[in-house]
Amino acid sequence: MMNARVILNKLIELTGFKAVLLVIGIGGLSSLAFPPTYCIPILLFTFPLLLLRIDQATSWKKAFAQGYWFGFGLHTVGLSWLVNAILIRAQDFWWLVPIVSPLCAILLAFWTGLVGALYYWIRPSGWRKIFVFAGLWTLCDMSRAILLSPSWWNPVLTGFPWNPLGSAWEIPGYVGDILIQPAAWVGVDGLTLFTVLLVLLPIYGCKGWVSLIVAMICWVGAGWVRLSPAPVAQQDTPIVALIQGNIAEDDKINNTDPRRIFQNYLSLTKEGMQKALQLQKQQVIPNRPVLFAWPESSFPGDIAYDSVARTVLMQQAKGAAAGILGAITRDEQGHIHNSLVVLKPEDGAIIAQYDKAKLVPFGESQPWYIPFHIVPGSPLTPGKGVETIPLAGVSSFGPLICYEVIFSGQVIDSSHRPKWLLNLTNDAWYGNSAGPRQHLAAVRLRAVEEGIPIVRVANTGISAVFDPYGREMVRIGWGIRADKAVALPGSLSGTLFSHVGRWIPFIISMIYVLFGIIFPNYKKRMLPTTEA
Repeated sequence: MMNARVILNKLIELTGFKAVLLVIGIGGLSSLAFPPTYCIPILLFTFPLLLLRIDQATSWKKAFAQGYWFGFGLHTVGLSWLVNAILIRAQDFWWLVPIVSPLCAILLAFWTGLVGALYYWIRPSGWRKIFVFAGLWTLCDMSRAILLSPSWWNPVLTGFPWNPLGSAWEIPGYVGDILIQPAAWVGVDGLTLFTVLLVLLPIYGCKGWVSLIVAMICWVGAGWVRLSPAPVAQQDTPIVALIQGNIAEDDKINNTDPRRIFQNYLSLTKEGMQKALQLQKQQVIPNRPVLFAWPESSFPGDIAYDSVARTVLMQQAKGAAAGILGAITRDEQGHIHNSLVVLKPEDGAIIAQYDKAKLVPFGESQPWYIPFHIVPGSPLTPGKGVETIPLAGVSSFGPLICYEVIFSGQVIDSSHRPKWLLNLTNDAWYGNSAGPRQHLAAVRLRAVEEGIPIVRVANTGISAVFDPYGREMVRIGWGIRADKAVALPGSLSGTLFSHVGRWIPFIISMIYVLFGIIFPNYKKRMLPTTEA
């Protein structure tokens, strides 16, 4: 014990270049808590060490540096899977391979640096330390989705709230089902807040460890109590056939043999519809509507003008109430969109279209000030925002394309609440890495937050369906050409988070911070004064 304390003191007091490497290292270790490793116990070492080092800082600049280098390590390792996207175009951007995730981390680390600087200015003491730090961490982390939003001066950065710390609890299976249930009340940002608070408790010795154990028992108990059978489906709740074509990204970019790609999806759709219609016969509620869904940008051509292909497709999908496809479209002004289109069963006519509103920074759009061309093809134009698509005889759904699903509290049109969500994506860019698993974790958390079943259809995987409690109903693994059908459950009438949104974690975090600012001053005013 004494040796451990001596080592800890040396780590806290370390200075210079070795100190920078230490903080980057513990930041990188912290990323192991994210999917798919879920090594949450590592945070019991890394976060207390970070807080104690910031606490020893002699200026706000040094405190900022501690937080910044920690965030640099956290995001460099946490986003290391981005290298796979560069490797697809390695002939053009080979020089970005070793620096792509550090370049992203340079920007994202500003928010963790800000945590250190603000903590230094507040200077809390005692038990207030962990409340202030947890509140500041959550507020700064939440701002990643706000301060990077589109504006007149910044037309490309649509926010990047990837890997909030609360996503670490999205452990596959029943354990994760229990642990993520509080997201229905406080969202993933609330989970982040409580995670930081919990992992800092060991700073206070035995009392801290006892508090940690009691808090975890309460967390697990609350999650276990909330889990209930999924709501019963209604007459218009659909059966959905998930179509995962497993098309290589090189083939998509180069438009290699579009006929083969279309035939691939055509045969899978026919098989998937047969399974869905067979499942329809097994349902207690007769004649539930059947849909099929293709992944993001899966249609290999101009879907608006290729009426023959649309007609052939719907003929192969007999019995479908509608077909839903991902496609690249062009409007009358010549603007290019990443779209979700809904096809009419009789003739394949397009009866609804949703254009992706949140474009991937530097992946689908890029600012004018970048001197070289990163975005493959022409930059895309964003759509109007979230909406709900009504269908005749089918419960309404909320469309989401690719990483739009990572924006907590911004995935549904609250004025027209959908009955289910559909996320079309193409994670082939990121290979068989942590990226698709982290993306999938966000999908599962949105189901819990909103109390709505969600369908995810991916080009190369992972495709999956989650019920309103985030329990997995079906999955198609990575790199598999397959189709599966699932009868969706009903949705909840709403959750606390779905009604109030991110105001809940924001207000709690502000209370924690104000507690550290006001309480010491209040205590000081209560002390009796003496005169010389």
